[in-house]
Amino acid sequence: MIVDCAVYRDGHRVEGPEDFSDALDEARAAGGFVWIGLHEPTEKEFDHVAREFALHPLAVEDALKAHQRPKLEVYDDSLFLVFKPVVYEPKSDEVSSGEVMVFLGDGFVVTVRHGEGAPLAAVRRRLEDEPELLAKGPTAVLYAIADATVDHYLDVATELQTDLEELETEVFSPDGGGSRNTASRIYQFKRQILEFRRATGPLGPPLTRLAGTSASSSGVPFVNEKARPFFRDVNDHLTRVNDSVEGLDRLVTDILSAHLAQMSVRQNDDMRKISAWAAMAAIPTMIAGIYGMNFEHMPELRWVWSYPAVIALMALLEVLLFRTFKRRGWL
Repeated sequence: MIVDCAVYRDGHRVEGPEDFSDALDEARAAGGFVWIGLHEPTEKEFDHVAREFALHPLAVEDALKAHQRPKLEVYDDSLFLVFKPVVYEPKSDEVSSGEVMVFLGDGFVVTVRHGEGAPLAAVRRRLEDEPELLAKGPTAVLYAIADATVDHYLDVATELQTDLEELETEVFSPDGGGSRNTASRIYQFKRQILEFRRATGPLGPPLTRLAGTSASSSGVPFVNEKARPFFRDVNDHLTRVNDSVEGLDRLVTDILSAHLAQMSVRQNDDMRKISAWAAMAAIPTMIAGIYGMNFEHMPELRWVWSYPAVIALMALLEVLLFRTFKRRGWL
């Protein structure tokens, strides 16, 4: 559905025709632009917008189906960008992503939002409160969306870093590392990082192209060349996010390895203890087994002190074995 449709001129929102085509013609004639925001539109709803603004059918298909990687596509009459905003849920410690598709052309911006993780309402309010920035035209909208998306990435990265520190404390605590749920929590955390990386990693090349920081970067149509420093700033923030994600991924892998090593050490300790107690139980069992045989002629069989002597021998051997295993750390 259409969430908002507005005409902007000289950085201010103005009243315009209800028809998209008339609004676009009027905005172009006055040096302004039209910004239409849609939320999970149906094919029928979006078809009218696509025809009015001459959007490329391949981009329209991507916008309707969603589940796209962040990317930048240049068509004859418009520019198509995909962002994946992320949302962090503190209660469940989960990261979920939405999608924002941006069509940018001569005198218009069309944004299509999927999911709940898109910051478009806040972006529109911010721009309307900054007329000087909004006066830069559609490029300002694109910059504001990119800036809000990447800034939220930084917030999510900070939250994940806090969660990782808590998980690290649990793993290396005297008792927490042996919990049955620890390995599951580490695996789930790694899945959250993977979800986060799917949103941040592929966004690098589009922002690099918009920022013009690579040697092969050329001008992007429908984007003001003077906006390159602003996109460079956003790209720098994204680089920080990607570095943070890489660090989180390495750390959680190391924590998982450390947890598995701890479990292996604990299992070895348990096996040594079991082996030590088994060895201590074997000696009296052997002696009792020998004297339990029904032979007539056995040493000391009829001696009156045989029973106390055998019990004393068993006790002595048990004490010697216990002290030996204790000294070696097996018990």
